[in-house]
Amino acid sequence: MIANLDKFVVLPRVEYDKSKVAQNPCSVSLNVRYFRSSRLAIDAKSSLDESIQSSSPGIASRISRSSKIDAQVVLFDYLHSTRGFSFMDAEYISKNSPHFLQNLLSKFDPEKDVAKSLSKFLRYNPINEFEPFLESVGLSPAEIASLVPQRLMFLTDDSVMLDNFCVLRDYGIPCFKMGKMYKEAREIFGYDYGLLASKLRAYENLGLSKPIVIKLVSCCPSLLVGGVNADFAAVLERFKALGMKKDEIGGFISGKGMYDWGRMLDTLNFLEKVSSTEEQLCNLFSTNPALVFQGSGKMVYVLFGRLLKLGLKMNEVDSLFMQNPHILSANSTKNLCKALDFLFDILMQTEDIAHIVCTHMELMGLYSLKSPKAVCRELNVKKDELCQIIKANPLKWFTVASKSEVQCRKQVAWKDLSTYQEKTAFLLRLGYLENSDEMLKALKQFRGRGDQLQERFDCLVNAGLDSDVVKNLIKSSPMVLNLSKDVLEKKIDCLKNWLGYPLESVVAFPAYLCYDMERINQRFSMYAWVRERGAAKATLSLSTILACSDARFVKYFVQVHPEGPAKWKSLKESSNSV
Repeated sequence: MIANLDKFVVLPRVEYDKSKVAQNPCSVSLNVRYFRSSRLAIDAKSSLDESIQSSSPGIASRISRSSKIDAQVVLFDYLHSTRGFSFMDAEYISKNSPHFLQNLLSKFDPEKDVAKSLSKFLRYNPINEFEPFLESVGLSPAEIASLVPQRLMFLTDDSVMLDNFCVLRDYGIPCFKMGKMYKEAREIFGYDYGLLASKLRAYENLGLSKPIVIKLVSCCPSLLVGGVNADFAAVLERFKALGMKKDEIGGFISGKGMYDWGRMLDTLNFLEKVSSTEEQLCNLFSTNPALVFQGSGKMVYVLFGRLLKLGLKMNEVDSLFMQNPHILSANSTKNLCKALDFLFDILMQTEDIAHIVCTHMELMGLYSLKSPKAVCRELNVKKDELCQIIKANPLKWFTVASKSEVQCRKQVAWKDLSTYQEKTAFLLRLGYLENSDEMLKALKQFRGRGDQLQERFDCLVNAGLDSDVVKNLIKSSPMVLNLSKDVLEKKIDCLKNWLGYPLESVVAFPAYLCYDMERINQRFSMYAWVRERGAAKATLSLSTILACSDARFVKYFVQVHPEGPAKWKSLKESSNSV
């Protein structure tokens, strides 16, 4: 047994919890049956097969699947029995280091017993344990080559590193994310005992919950280098000042992003200067937090710089920005910059470009455009003639130059660009991303002009629901927004004043708003009748009464009373006679 390795491989006894195993398979104990049937085990086996097939197709075609799995068992046995790894860690590493195992398998004749050959090889040839270990925590073979310590073979040779891996694992950071942390901030794995844990607690002391700290340091391991990152702490305070909860910052962080907290702080300061009021800045940030978090605010400087070069005043740019905050998303900024390049390419005057930007900024960000050369060829005109066409009718520009024109016409079925613009603007305010599949789907689902959709949205808000609640309700049940304002008001009034249910009931069951009034009147009249006679429970949910089938409703709300069938018949007849 290896004494120093115990710090890493010996785990505290915990209750068996499949959800924890799925989230972090190396942080809780688990038995062989569950691990081998878990998604992680299946993925590891698939990964092994794919890697062998891609790198050594000849070998992969001659080694059976059972032999490959047997080879994993041999590696597990070596790590557990020979090297003294705990059962769990040995199995996790053996099942999550397919490239390392592939290299071992390539040494043997696939016509012979591969597992037996590998077992014999490992009996006399110790392996470099850093290679399968680092692969199991999420590093690729190319990354591992430069990260494996020189002149070290056994993990116990670097007990400090193991201690810090253990601290991160026990804190709750998934094993497969530790590779990124090791690659980007290797120095944190050299901290003395207790120091790394104190740094994690320091971020909790800023007012962040433990799950958010886990996400932050997994995405931005540099936060653990040195003391608490002062720029990050300042961004967090500004975040709070804008009316957001500190933990909400976790929703804007992605493991694929690179974050410069100093530049984010500069961006916030810049936006504060160009915003006339604190409320304006709050509204701007709440509708589009990507301004700061996507690219660490770089797109703000790029776009503002280009607009100012057109001769626009700062207050004019600020106004455009407030009207179209979504324009700073990655796709919109890219489209807008290409549109500006298009206009400069056809030698349009700066003041004319500025005018088009002021009147059609949203469309410039919405569409990816063809090159001026391609458009001139299609229209059989020269650049100066195209310039005059666009100046006379900018909408013509988007019609003939948009790469997605045909697709948009088929999928969205719009004829009037201004109407489509209003509808798209409304959906962007709901949180849909421009040019996304979800946006195209929503454009087909929601019926009506943009102002009509906004009117229906406002109807729900004015009734007493929070705007964020309404946004989520509409995204989960788009059919609600296809009802007219009058119908919504009628059903909400019926819900509160006749049925006696709180408005919040529609949040749990938004489909209520989509049932016709005849069904609502009949069923709730019957329910009220049997309830008064003690044959039904008081205040059942809307879904219990409306969503069940006719047969089920009759069984539980009509036949529960001797006179129920007669009453139900009279209710239906009175409805039909109206």
